[in-house]
Amino acid sequence: MAYWLFKTEPDAFSIDDLANRPEQTEPWDGVRNYQARNFLRDGVKLGDKVFIYHSSCKQVGIAGVAEVVKDGYPDTTQFNPESKYFDPKSSQDNPRWYRVDVKFVEKFSSVLPLSVIKAMDGITELPLVKKGGRLSIMPVEEAEWQQLYAAAKQ
Repeated sequence: MAYWLFKTEPDAFSIDDLANRPEQTEPWDGVRNYQARNFLRDGVKLGDKVFIYHSSCKQVGIAGVAEVVKDGYPDTTQFNPESKYFDPKSSQDNPRWYRVDVKFVEKFSSVLPLSVIKAMDGITELPLVKKGGRLSIMPVEEAEWQQLYAAAKQ
């Protein structure tokens, strides 16, 4: 099992939205960065744990946990001309973009703020705290996951 952090803007899709979906499950689609796509296509696997991170909002930080319930598969929004994620250069035979399905696990009683995450000893490998760490999908080392999870549960 691996650990990940998925960023989302809560006004578009939040941990509460995930919790309220049928079966508390949703495709994680719309990712349009090649490195993040590679993680979804090649790295993120069934059973992996995911921090849901709220960004571009008043309370930026880790809001809860989800679990991957379906491995990477082509993101169907790339084929829909009416979707904001449509990609005319993508085809069914040669898809460019991938997604995974995630299922709600838990919402923390409060968001673990980015400012607290950055101040934590031992959180040094997480791309979120490094310069240029702007990806919407990023790996989390197991030791850092455990530390962040414990801090979020306090």
